[in-house]
Amino acid sequence: MKPNPAAADFGVNFGPDVVRFERLLPGPIERVWQYLVDSDKRGLWLASGALEPRVGGTIELRFENARLSSEPVPERYKRHAGVFEGRERITRFEPPRVLAFTWTGGEGVSEVTFELAPVGDRVRLLLTHSRLSRVDRLDVSGGWHVHLEVLESLLEGHGRPAFWSLLAQVEEVYAQRDRTEEPG
Repeated sequence: MKPNPAAADFGVNFGPDVVRFERLLPGPIERVWQYLVDSDKRGLWLASGALEPRVGGTIELRFENARLSSEPVPERYKRHAGVFEGRERITRFEPPRVLAFTWTGGEGVSEVTFELAPVGDRVRLLLTHSRLSRVDRLDVSGGWHVHLEVLESLLEGHGRPAFWSLLAQVEEVYAQRDRTEEPG
């Protein structure tokens, strides 16, 4: 795990309803793609679940965040420690470059898009989460940040980062950034 998240690792707000993350991951692109579409591999960093590989198909997301870290779940995150299941609709499926799907929760239905592009022996991953309320944007930013840290660590061949400690650290940064962006 990186001792202190780099500024470049933080999501960037593109307008009031979009947050985007960029990571440069070890390739090849087909390997990174498998961590998006294969249930077992996706379950190591985000959520397992079946995926119908086509636009209009479903992607099941079974979140088990407590399994993503060896550290005990702090009291403040107990509500995130259970098993949560969702069934979303795939809106783009362009192997091995683009996967997009709906995201139900919070204040409505939003959309998550993963875009992959080779950069030498690395792969640029752009994750864009759009159609978010301001409250949801703040809520998902810390989560995406930490899940992407887990993915990067796995692809780099390192152990999983301390999920809950990192989440607490980055949530404070996102909350502070949000306060400075408040209108008025």
